[in-house]
Amino acid sequence: MKRSRLSKRLEKQSQKTFFLSILGIIVVIALIFKFGIPLLINFSMLASGNKNSQDNEKNNSASFVAPPVLDPLFDATHSAQINISGKASPKQTINLYVNDDLNEKTETKEDGSFEFKEISLQKGENKIKTKAITNEKKESDYSNTFIVVFKKDPPTLSIDSPSDGQSFSKDDNSVNITGKTDSGSKVTVNGFWAIVDSDGKFSYNMRLQDGENSIKVVATDEADNNIEKEIKVKYSP
Repeated sequence: MKRSRLSKRLEKQSQKTFFLSILGIIVVIALIFKFGIPLLINFSMLASGNKNSQDNEKNNSASFVAPPVLDPLFDATHSAQINISGKASPKQTINLYVNDDLNEKTETKEDGSFEFKEISLQKGENKIKTKAITNEKKESDYSNTFIVVFKKDPPTLSIDSPSDGQSFSKDDNSVNITGKTDSGSKVTVNGFWAIVDSDGKFSYNMRLQDGENSIKVVATDEADNNIEKEIKVKYSP
């Protein structure tokens, strides 16, 4: 009798445990279908999106062509032709533009260097820049740009005082030399720098020696063109 009751009790507990297990499995499956599958889909889409983003970044990186870098140029020159050099990647074609017009093409060397020789300039400002072209016909942005002024005419120069042949005596043992040249030009008087303002007016105070004094004034512009004038004055103490 005791065994029969114990067996029935154990049987009921086993059935209860079995039904609870089945219910738990059903709940887990329901949760997986409700949350797990969408989560897996979202995770898959996210992974795919990251891969596409990485692929796009790689494609963008592969399509980027670095622009050339030009070596520094003078701001101005009195020469009608100049040489232009720079650096880019190997196996590229470099297009040279002068005032936005395609002027010449050249190929880079194995180290990426390139050079254009004896490029003609027009009078006044010349805007110089380059662009790189790959074998796949991909173009870079423009390189750094230089403005080179071509000027072959010398600057103007006038000596306002003293006048040529002027005489000085006694206490006038020095003379203030004044005149005018082009704005931006430099002036020397007998090899010494004169003071030049923004309008090109210059002055220099020179001590006079007994007898005849030569005064040589030289004006030099930004393109290294120069002009000189010489006058003579007399000093008698």
